[in-house]
Amino acid sequence: MAKAPATPKAEAAGSVPIAPQRSKKLLIIAVTLVVVAMLLFAGVAGLLMLKKAKGGEHAEDVETSEPFDLSKPPTFVALEPFVANLAPDEGDRYLQVVLALRVGDAKTGEMLGGFMPEIRHQINLLLTSKLPSELSTPDGREILADEIVARTNAVLGGSAKSGGAKAPQGPIQAVFFNSFIIQ
Repeated sequence: MAKAPATPKAEAAGSVPIAPQRSKKLLIIAVTLVVVAMLLFAGVAGLLMLKKAKGGEHAEDVETSEPFDLSKPPTFVALEPFVANLAPDEGDRYLQVVLALRVGDAKTGEMLGGFMPEIRHQINLLLTSKLPSELSTPDGREILADEIVARTNAVLGGSAKSGGAKAPQGPIQAVFFNSFIIQ
């Protein structure tokens, strides 16, 4: 016997409507997109506020610092190259370094000549106390430069303290490495 064709009401009653399911998925996607957009907006706003706060502090620092006087450039005192055996804990290695000391004026640079044997001695002692691993990074070299400034200023009657304070405690303002070779 043949079945009677199903009526549209019977088909609708037995099947799940497609439109409500699709609208639920679209609603979930829309809500998710709105939440993600809000989080992104909040993150960008937070970063901009942090950047603005840091920029504001930097602007104040620039205003309070003294302007550069380019008519009186600093004086650089080049030292003879150093060749030193590094601390032997990591094998026999040596360091060859050429450096220059920055001082405020030419008179101070000329005055350093009388102290040069003691300055070189202190730098040699410092170099031979270092491990190759300590000097292989840029941070290690910056620390070495700060220690050389402190020791050199101590020879010249300044403070022997290193680190912490940014301003040098003596006539030597900074140390610059022209060549730095570890072998």
